[in-house]
Amino acid sequence: MTYKTILLVIGANEHENDLTAAADLCAAADAHLSVLLVKLAAPPPIGDYAAMSVAWLDERAEDMRQLDEAVERARATLKGLGISFEANGIYCETAWADNDVGNRARYADITLIGASMKPDSPLRARAIDGALFYSARPVLLATNRQSVTLRPRKILLAWNSTMESARAAREALELMESAEEVNVVVVDPSAASAKNGEEPGADVATYLARHGIEVTVDRLPSAGRRVEEVLNQHAIDTSADLIVMGAYGHTRLRERIFGGVTKAMIEAPMVPVLMVR
Repeated sequence: MTYKTILLVIGANEHENDLTAAADLCAAADAHLSVLLVKLAAPPPIGDYAAMSVAWLDERAEDMRQLDEAVERARATLKGLGISFEANGIYCETAWADNDVGNRARYADITLIGASMKPDSPLRARAIDGALFYSARPVLLATNRQSVTLRPRKILLAWNSTMESARAAREALELMESAEEVNVVVVDPSAASAKNGEEPGADVATYLARHGIEVTVDRLPSAGRRVEEVLNQHAIDTSADLIVMGAYGHTRLRERIFGGVTKAMIEAPMVPVLMVR
């Protein structure tokens, strides 16, 4: 997939590093940068005369003023960087934020979630869910540890023979074709002819090889560790520039209640992660 429009979703504060990193990403890919600054609306007060609360209305007005100023600052930052860009803001109710982000993400090739959103977990979670579930587009999660790139030299493909991981492999084909090394990682594989054959990972390796991609397959035991810990550690050990994986093989509700690999990788990625739903 050639990425020609990149949507960067950020909050209204402390986002300058994300802007410059996204600008560098777009310059390298000759892509248009669409910036969406999001601020969640202050929840309405409850109790007697709540609907008439002047303080609440004043708070919302101040939030919108701050958002407008943040948009202007973002435009000023990007103006001198020599890229094609646009920057807009939305002030939205928390319950509808994922829909609002998803609507914007449909008109981009990929949604980039900047590292600056990490402290604002409610907004970050809504933005990621919106892009994954309401846009039919991949999500790229940035980290503070490593710069994000759309020209990775080393890619780790997390494989578990699910529809989601198959979509991720297809989405990242062009990235893998231009990479120097692609490492297919299967954690705690169990051979089953109806699922992944006698050599788990060999099926997708063969598929990728037909596209001219040099692939190695690592079948790793978890040894009591969580799958996300194994993936993150292996990515660090192999100096991977990017992890490619499917998202939410289980429902969001189940992941939120019981946890899961997707939830854990969203919360604590060690290297940039490309997720596909």
